[in-house]
Amino acid sequence: MKSRTIYLIGILLLISLCLKAGYAKEEKDDDENNKKKNKKGVTYDGTSLIINGKRELLYSGSVHYPRSTPDMWPSIIEKARVGRLNTIQTYVFWNVHEPEQGKWDFKGRFDLVKFIKLIHEKGLYVTIRLGPFIQAEWNHGGLPVWLREVPDVYFRTDNEPFKEHTERYVRKILGILKEEKLFASQGGPIILGQIENEYNAVRLAYKENGERYIKWAANLVESMNLGIPWVMCKQDNAPGNIINACNGRHCGDTFPGPKRPDMPSLWTENWTTQFRVFGDPTTNRRSEDIAFAVSRFFSKNGSHVNYYMYHGGTNFGRTSAHFVTTRYYDHAPLDEYGMEKDPKYGHLKHVHRALELCKKALLWGHPRFQKLGPDTEVRYYEQPGTNVCAAFLANNNTREPNTVKFKGQKFVLPSRSISILPDCKTVVYNTAQIVAQHSWRNFVKSEKSSKGLKFDMYSENVPSKLEGDTLIPGELYYLTKDKTDYAWYTTSIKIKEDDLPDKKGVKTILRVASLGHAAIVYVNGEYVGNKHGSHEMKSFVFKKPVKLKPGDNHISILGVLTGFPDSGSYMEKRFAGPRGASIIGLKSGERDLTENNHWGHLAGLEGEKKEVYTEQGSKKVKWVKNGERKPLTWYKTYFETPEGENTVAIRMNGMGKGLIWVNGIGIGRYWMSFLSPTGQPTQSEYHIPRTFMKKKEKNMLVIFEEEPGVKLEAIDFVLVNRDTICSFVEENYPASVKYWKRQGPNIVPRNKDMRLKSLIKCPPGKQIVSVEFASFGDPTGTCGNFTMGKCSASKSKEVVEKKCLGKSRCSIVVERETFEDKKCQDIVKTLAVQVKCEKKQGNEQKHKREDAEEEDDDEEEEEEEEEKEREGNNQDLKDREKRKQDH
Repeated sequence: MKSRTIYLIGILLLISLCLKAGYAKEEKDDDENNKKKNKKGVTYDGTSLIINGKRELLYSGSVHYPRSTPDMWPSIIEKARVGRLNTIQTYVFWNVHEPEQGKWDFKGRFDLVKFIKLIHEKGLYVTIRLGPFIQAEWNHGGLPVWLREVPDVYFRTDNEPFKEHTERYVRKILGILKEEKLFASQGGPIILGQIENEYNAVRLAYKENGERYIKWAANLVESMNLGIPWVMCKQDNAPGNIINACNGRHCGDTFPGPKRPDMPSLWTENWTTQFRVFGDPTTNRRSEDIAFAVSRFFSKNGSHVNYYMYHGGTNFGRTSAHFVTTRYYDHAPLDEYGMEKDPKYGHLKHVHRALELCKKALLWGHPRFQKLGPDTEVRYYEQPGTNVCAAFLANNNTREPNTVKFKGQKFVLPSRSISILPDCKTVVYNTAQIVAQHSWRNFVKSEKSSKGLKFDMYSENVPSKLEGDTLIPGELYYLTKDKTDYAWYTTSIKIKEDDLPDKKGVKTILRVASLGHAAIVYVNGEYVGNKHGSHEMKSFVFKKPVKLKPGDNHISILGVLTGFPDSGSYMEKRFAGPRGASIIGLKSGERDLTENNHWGHLAGLEGEKKEVYTEQGSKKVKWVKNGERKPLTWYKTYFETPEGENTVAIRMNGMGKGLIWVNGIGIGRYWMSFLSPTGQPTQSEYHIPRTFMKKKEKNMLVIFEEEPGVKLEAIDFVLVNRDTICSFVEENYPASVKYWKRQGPNIVPRNKDMRLKSLIKCPPGKQIVSVEFASFGDPTGTCGNFTMGKCSASKSKEVVEKKCLGKSRCSIVVERETFEDKKCQDIVKTLAVQVKCEKKQGNEQKHKREDAEEEDDDEEEEEEEEEKEREGNNQDLKDREKRKQDH
């Protein structure tokens, strides 16, 4: 009896110890939160950032304010919020704010404070990435070009001139943000800062000087005591209290983790696609792959992910780095124009929902790992002493599905996928199974704007002999100083008549070796040709036959840039432009033009200096009609603002390479003649924001074209929409995660009807006018290009039309009974639908009101769910407190 009593006492002591251990972390965090709940600012530990005393899982997206217009910002930010982001990340672009030393610009697209305040109004947090170097495929990596001419300067190293200007810039920007009370410690939205950018890529080049510079940069921002943590991305040895963060596609697998156990695991760049350079084919990163990577990262103690980019935007004017297209990250969740690119936008919205359902377990639970099979595993979080549990079941096999058993249940996992179970029992989301809708982008010709375009033209004069006495051609970056893409080089050569070849078929060849990026060549005022490099190989050699005459021959070369470099070490020592020239084929042998010849130089074009792309400047030159379409010609016309409210672009079919302006505003560089391996231009349409155009008067379009023989008639204006909406859902997919909610420790349905549905929603103000494709069976293809299979239910289109026509949104239950289908019983069936949306006819105000009410309904449902979850959390806290007292 005595031994039994001792045994029972031992058991009770063991239970007591377990309960105490289970509550320890909660008690510690509760105590910390109680102390900090009234304290503003951001701290952290090994689990997460703690913002104003509250732990957060952060879903962030990069939106760059100079790559859109202020009138676009509210819509972009709102779409990010609806996409379940709670944070917006942006670089700060030094070279747009200080284009000339000491002259600051924060107006229009560069109004950083306005941008951050708009984000704050939407209830989102902000992360700022200060630079000074940002890369970002932005001209000169964000560094002002005037820095190149600071005496004895070396960028991004322990160099006093560079550090002096960097500190002045950093204090200027942070001082403005502090004055506006934008830091979380002041009640503002800025919760995190980044200094420098991916320094590990250049660290070895600078050796000890690089190490000292990084420590100096860290000390600079930390010394300002702004109440936020600071990070360095791709910087494993980040100094001091700077948190090292990950950039890449699969940080859940590649990131070794923060440098200290008391630091959170942060992912600063999850690349949503690949930026494109001229000459590239189309590239896209699959939504399933991004969702898999995000789920993996959070399952392995990640607490912050940032999508780079969430909105790509436009590199207006000459702001793109060398060879980078004017369109930036067009395959981001919000495309260049700020439209939702589905399914990427919707599928990521759903993964955020699923992770939010796991929030309590991820932030308070203890991590566990279990191998379930050769290619399968589970990572799960349990909260001791409670029913809180969340699991991530992963199948790493890229070809085959797998069935796994976890906590007594069987689960089927598609190939390379993760299923999220917020209660360790219920699958609410699988990364490979997309139930979000899809969309297809259309470019529709604007008849109003494209009709009857008549161009006037003005051609540049080709200089034959410029003043100069250098024996080698000047360096192109130095000559242009980022004021222009162009600089002339001239030299002359005297040829004796008996030195010219007299044999039939023998020609003299002009050879020009250039370090990039392009060159346009004239001899004696006659156009010879052009040549260019590429993003991977900037240097090239121009070689073409030329007609020389006895006596003086004048060689004129227009050096052309496509932007300044944006990455790598010693950027201030990069060179471009012609470096050597020679004549081949003379009887006396090859004549080197860089040994004894003098070179003259002239930066910029005459048309640029007179600003002929503006209304006032265009009056300074004589324009002609129907002239010869020579190289280096300016073309001017007027067009009406396109009809409606849709986004506008100009399609540059028939053109070569050059620049575009509308009403004096730079639209960007175009390059139609540089074809990708598919035989198509990398970019054909160029965004013209409606704020660049006039509402009543005609708009002036000016194009500078470098190449001859272009077809102006092929240019047209297009209206951009995503009015083709699709769905592609298999019958064995889980119901949308939006139909689940948390109720205390449990995950419960939000609706009585939890059947899987295909959900289709038109853009605001539009309704479904036709069903272009419908098949419940074995269809193939993608949105905009579906193909019927052999097992399609005969009533597919009839059912969809009945459910959807005339509505702004509709849902179809994805099961065989819906379509009265008995065909092909041995296959898993798919419902593929494609509909066309158009503007609602009739009372426009009424339709806008209806759309707003529908949006409000969605928002109310979500807010109601979040309020209940908060109430549940409060009740959990009370329950925990009661358990502790009872204990």
